[in-house]
Amino acid sequence: MSKKNMSPTPENDAGMPSKKKKKKGSGLLGRIIRRFFLVLFTVVILAVAALVLVMNLVFNGPSPAARDMLTMTLIEASATKWVPALFLGEDTVAEIRTGTVENTDLEDNVTDTTKVIIQANNVITGESNEWDNYPDGVRIEHRFGDTYNAHIMIVRDPAQVYMGISTDKGFSTAIPGKRLTEVMEENPDCVAAINAGAFNDDGTGGSYVGSTPLGLVMSGSKCVWTSGKQPGLEGFAGFTEDNILVVSKTNLTQAQAEEMKIRDGCCFGPALLVNGEVNLQAYNDPSGKGNPRTAIGQRSDGSVIFVCADGRQVGSLGASYADIIDIMLEYGAVNACNMDGGSSSVMMYRDTYGKLGQASQEAVFVNVPSLIQSKPRRMPNFWMVRPAS
Repeated sequence: MSKKNMSPTPENDAGMPSKKKKKKGSGLLGRIIRRFFLVLFTVVILAVAALVLVMNLVFNGPSPAARDMLTMTLIEASATKWVPALFLGEDTVAEIRTGTVENTDLEDNVTDTTKVIIQANNVITGESNEWDNYPDGVRIEHRFGDTYNAHIMIVRDPAQVYMGISTDKGFSTAIPGKRLTEVMEENPDCVAAINAGAFNDDGTGGSYVGSTPLGLVMSGSKCVWTSGKQPGLEGFAGFTEDNILVVSKTNLTQAQAEEMKIRDGCCFGPALLVNGEVNLQAYNDPSGKGNPRTAIGQRSDGSVIFVCADGRQVGSLGASYADIIDIMLEYGAVNACNMDGGSSSVMMYRDTYGKLGQASQEAVFVNVPSLIQSKPRRMPNFWMVRPAS
């Protein structure tokens, strides 16, 4: 009879076989981690389900006005523009986009440049000059509405304002756009800057997003881009060689821009004010209250107005086109145009004279950019401001 090889069983001091002891700490920790992630996953699923139910209630509920406002708010953002169609269908979304705005045309579709007179000293009344305490030619104020915090930058001389671009090698999806923080670092003589026109954006985080513009872009009296179109939005804003801001309700062609002698400009929209007339289509647009916005305008004396409204934040949900138009009118704009908004909205200023706090050569944010990203978005073009002469 053969003997089986048996490995010896370890014994304890009492001569009894000993058992391997499990590490209690590791087992307990594992159970805690598993339960934590289970609870977290459950909370996320419930939150998503609740959000879907609420959105379905708004989209298919008894209030068409609430449905239209939510639809217009979501389709303005590249990351959420697909959401309304999930609940309503593409046809209904298209009807909302075209059917909720009063079809009231502007008397003039393009700026009459004779209505803007550039003044050298910008004297308001008598001997009072609003620029005495602003040697860099830039004044910043703030307005607080029911749903928004807006930041207004007035630039004394329109010759200070020009179109900056992210590359001088020609726009390409292989060359990423630049963040406004980078632009201010690379241009130490630049006093201020805001975001400008439309660009390629599919809602992803790819490096090609923000690399190429949409529509016409003029920079330094040269056409630097012509292709592409911004769906659903048409408009153009650009300065002539005489420093007058031309606002067009429709996109301009290169030939039209060259005929008007546009030195710097880009496409976006809608036009907000043309020759002092309010664009009622934009004013009555149920564009929602939950979006950051950027706009450019010009007073009759030539001074340029930048408006940047915070949005998608607890303290500032966002502004409508009507809100921006009201601000432009308050500051005396005769021509104004909406620029790219949402997470693109950003305004920066080099506070050399300490107007916003401690004097510094470092550029600072004037607005509070959208909190959904840690850095400003990459973009192909920007409105930039030179120091006053």
